Amino acid sequence: MKWFIAGLLVLFILLGGFLLVPSPIDAKAWQPPAPETLIGLLAPNEHLRQAELLAKGQVYGPEDTTVNSEGVVFAGTQDGYIVRVFPDGRVENWLSTGGRPLGMVFDQEGNLIVADAWKGLLSITPDGDITVLASGAEGTPFRFTDDVDIAADGRIYFTDASSRFYQPDYQLDLLEMRPHGRFLRYSPKTGETEVLLGDMHFANGVAVAPDGDFVLINETWKYRIMRYWVRGAKAGQAEVFADNLPGFPDNIAVDEKGRFWVAFPTLRNAKIDKIHPNPWLKELVAKLPKSLQPAPQEYGLVVAFDSDGEVITSLHDTQGTHLQEITSVNPHGGYLYFGSLHNDRIGRMPLQAIPGLGEQ
Repeated sequence: MKWFIAGLLVLFILLGGFLLVPSPIDAKAWQPPAPETLIGLLAPNEHLRQAELLAKGQVYGPEDTTVNSEGVVFAGTQDGYIVRVFPDGRVENWLSTGGRPLGMVFDQEGNLIVADAWKGLLSITPDGDITVLASGAEGTPFRFTDDVDIAADGRIYFTDASSRFYQPDYQLDLLEMRPHGRFLRYSPKTGETEVLLGDMHFANGVAVAPDGDFVLINETWKYRIMRYWVRGAKAGQAEVFADNLPGFPDNIAVDEKGRFWVAFPTLRNAKIDKIHPNPWLKELVAKLPKSLQPAPQEYGLVVAFDSDGEVITSLHDTQGTHLQEITSVNPHGGYLYFGSLHNDRIGRMPLQAIPGLGEQ
């Protein structure tokens, strides 16, 4: 009996200590839209299992990829390196940024423009010289520089996913559900950075439309894609492009036919949706070890949209055994390249191998 009472006492002390410890977040209530059923063009399939695997076991966390004119694949990994995967299969640690390279794209001069989560917006010459283009805007430093794309006029569009939380704490940003994200534009001519959209719930992937009239930005925590108009009657305005998506949209890219390809690291999480309306509960969950917090489902998902925001096709790996936690999908030379935040491989699939894509 004494041992039982002592055990209860210890339990109450631990519980009391847990409740008294301040939460790392100041959560806000949000009511998610009811998820739509995955049917029709979004119906589960196993198309992603057809993808060829590059550098398997030789890279870790190739979050984004880009391909140069010689067919060399570039990717940023968890250890801060930018790796190069050559057409003959050779993998090389090209250079370290000293941070965490995420989104990347080549500019017209052959420089690699990188959104580094810790360092900011970088420009890297073909010889490997690194220049920081921007590390903050309007007096607020970047904490989570995320994705990047370049318009035909050379201006660089990019995102700072969160001005409050750093990359390892992205789950806290999700639980807090406050708009810390920003969408920005950098001018190489003036060296100035301007904020185009603020108050976004995890501003993520960026893709400039082929005609340059608008830019799409993934707002990850709200399961939606925003469209920012650069030119025309709506210039400077933003609107919802696609809403109530089946998962958390990450990076986005456009192919030569104007199809927008969106990577989803995982499907929507019913537990997260259920606790979103209750700030006090989210603040308690945020105090738990990460191993006890809701975990993402192992799943591979990519969805293509037309310029009106309508779904064209979807690619799945329902078990996530071949490709999972896909954070980027980049079209190049008739192929799609798939990156991942934690996987040990880069996927590649011919566009012509995608069922139902046809001449769209």
